[in-house]
Order: sequence, then C-alpha cells, then structure tokens
Amino acid sequence: MERTLSIIKPDGVSRGLIGEVIKRFEKEGIRIAAMKMIHMTKKEAEGFYAVHREKPFFDSLTDFMSSGPIVVMVLEGEDVIQRNRDLMGATNYKEAKPGTIRADFATDIEKNVVHGSDSPENAKIEIAYFFSELEIH
Repeated sequence: MERTLSIIKPDGVSRGLIGEVIKRFEKEGIRIAAMKMIHMTKKEAEGFYAVHREKPFFDSLTDFMSSGPIVVMVLEGEDVIQRNRDLMGATNYKEAKPGTIRADFATDIEKNVVHGSDSPENAKIEIAYFFSELEIH
C-alpha cells in the first residue's frame, strides 16, 4: 500500500474547504491514515520547503505556509501518489483540469489549496517531517 503526504494549505483552511477536500479523497477510495491541524512557524515552513531555498518564490511560499493553520494528512492506497496528484490538478490552477481541487478552488499559483508529494521518495521524507510512525494507522 502506497502512502503520500497531503496538505490543505492556509487558504483552504481559512476558506472552509477541509471537508470538501477530504470528501474528494474518500469518494475516490483513498484512505486517511493520519491527520492533524498545525500552524507552522516560518522556520518550520523553511525546513519543509528547503529543497526550494534557492528559488525566487521561497520567501513568499514560506511566509504563506506559516500564515495560518494547515491540515496535514497521510493518504494511503493503490497508486495514491498519482491519484492524489490527479485529484489536485496542475500546480498552476489555470492549467488544472476542470473538476480538480485546484481548478475548482485555487485563487493563484501559491494559494492553490493543497500540496501533495510528487514521488515515493519525497512522500517518505515529507510524511516523516510531520508524523511519527505511532501516529499513522
């Protein structure tokens, strides 16, 4: 069974989209193995997005991700990384297919409601950033 990390970003939480996002996962048969709401500090956001440290959007991204509560989840299922990415839609919401989370709810490229791991290797790293094995069921 494959696992991936999903984050409902501060814009999704503040706009009351937690239930809608979870409903879409459950409708597709994706199991939530762990979930919690946290509020990252700027330093924690910088740690999570360290791979992007040299990119021009790093400061803006980490400011945004530490601007309010987020919901972090471990999703589990067959081919769940790709299935979650298909549900989210393209990072640039203007390129996302109709019916995806980002096409339906994103307001700009940064405030695009959700994050999901892009590979099995990154999923392991990202899950471990937020969850211990004791928290995953």
